[in-house]
Amino acid sequence: MSEFQRVHRLPTDALAPLLAASIEEDFHFIERLVREWEEAQQRFNRPGELLLAVYKEEDIIAIGGLTSDPYSGEPALGRLRHVYVRPDARRRGIGRRLVRILEQAAGQTYRALVLRTDSPTAARFYEMLGYTPLPPGSTATHRRELVVAKLPSADAV
Repeated sequence: MSEFQRVHRLPTDALAPLLAASIEEDFHFIERLVREWEEAQQRFNRPGELLLAVYKEEDIIAIGGLTSDPYSGEPALGRLRHVYVRPDARRRGIGRRLVRILEQAAGQTYRALVLRTDSPTAARFYEMLGYTPLPPGSTATHRRELVVAKLPSADAV
């Protein structure tokens, strides 16, 4: 069984197999996550930010983050960051659940989420989750509007 945990300190030992798998697949954004954490550039500790790790026993088998979108200047726009599931943990719903938990957290701060991927497989995954492809040349490749629950108006009561 997988356990989803908020990351307050990056556990490099538990992250090592995930990092190695991502490098083997020629994805370097997990390396960037580690570097930015170690250099205190990004710790996912500001309002509206979150980094989640998915554990199977002692190892991290998936990870994903949420921040404000640093490229848009739009305060209600969040960005999914560094979402990766180890190849041996794929096709089990872990990535879907991870993204849905991040979306749920995002709904408290953001009205929409964007992300960037250069992987056709990842693009299809996000599109199956309701993300819309964006025109080329942007800092994001996909966007999803979040459903914001509205309170009933005083007239409806």
